[in-house]
Amino acid sequence: MREGIHPKYQEVIILDVSSGYKFLTGSTKSSNETMEWEDGSSYPVIRVETSSASHPFYTGKQRNAEIGGRVDRFNQRYGSKK
Repeated sequence: MREGIHPKYQEVIILDVSSGYKFLTGSTKSSNETMEWEDGSSYPVIRVETSSASHPFYTGKQRNAEIGGRVDRFNQRYGSKK
């Protein structure tokens, strides 16, 4: 690889601010804020609003999962009376 054209790749801590969940991963993004990880080393912290710990798709707490589409709503309003 050519020198000086690639961003610096480093380990960072991703912190989900809504649930407090954090994990260590590699990224080219950096931050001035640092935090000590379980191994005793200090890493930059990147704060995110949503992660797999708080996103409704991954937690199974999706809203509107039971609401049908346009056809179901039409059948509920104007469907045949039995």
